[in-house]
Amino acid sequence: MAILLAVTGWPTQPWLDRFRQHGDEFEWVSADAAYDPADIEHAVVWKPRPGLLAGLPRLRTIFNLGAGIDALVADRGLPDVPLVRIVDPDLTARMTEYVTFNVLRCHRREWEHRAAQAERRWISPEQPAAAEVRVGIMGLGTLGRDAAEVLARLGFRVAGWSRSAKAVAGIEGFAGEAGLDAFLARTDILVVLLPLTGETRGILNRRLFAGLARDGRLGGPYLINAGRGGLQVEADILAALDDGTLAGAVVDVFETEPLPPESPMWSHPKLIVSPHNAADSDPDAVSRNVVAQLRRLARGEALEHVVDRATGY
Repeated sequence: MAILLAVTGWPTQPWLDRFRQHGDEFEWVSADAAYDPADIEHAVVWKPRPGLLAGLPRLRTIFNLGAGIDALVADRGLPDVPLVRIVDPDLTARMTEYVTFNVLRCHRREWEHRAAQAERRWISPEQPAAAEVRVGIMGLGTLGRDAAEVLARLGFRVAGWSRSAKAVAGIEGFAGEAGLDAFLARTDILVVLLPLTGETRGILNRRLFAGLARDGRLGGPYLINAGRGGLQVEADILAALDDGTLAGAVVDVFETEPLPPESPMWSHPKLIVSPHNAADSDPDAVSRNVVAQLRRLARGEALEHVVDRATGY
């Protein structure tokens, strides 16, 4: 049995070294080198070349080296074998750090202070307490739940919205199309951690932004998208920032990545861009996670975190 490592956009060798270190009982091969497709039973991938996996006749399992699977399922030749996503404490902690950091940026009025510093003005804008600020998290999976719990401990009034009802202690819950408008209307800072599916593509649009709270203590609503680039309509984000529908935005994911140099998102004064690094996959943590799953298979146990292709997560 051989395990194929196929990654795009990341240096292959450090990943291969970690997998060989943490799973030395397995045979690891790289898609960058010669291999026999008939030897491959498992594939560990990140944005592999379309059609690559279809050429592996004995493939049993696909492990995706990140939380988002949309690049994989877009491959029409994707084999019908279990697709496993990464759910790891390291990845969860990194995302919670990112969300918390940027919620605090919005709460503590970073945009106003940046502008004042550039003009050498000493300002004292009103600073509401966390308990007066309403954070809404779209997506209450592992990442969303953890971020919600941390923000609630900091004192924010946190609510969550998901496709189906989910109960998180201390977090107000909304679900489905019926609950979306009420969720938006009570939200000052919108955090988006949704998966990309047919239902969520383009959901971050002009209509949704217009539904956010207009009566909050921050002077207008803020957007933080660390989910997937396909969730957002980028022209609508820019227009909403221009006319005040959004007071500010932090965006980590984009329709086209890397973000093209000519994109107006780079230079908009109310927009903070980060290069899809909210929860970078750490080779050590993720390789241990995948190896643990392979050992489960070797013991005849069921895989964890298998994607439901019908829902997309």
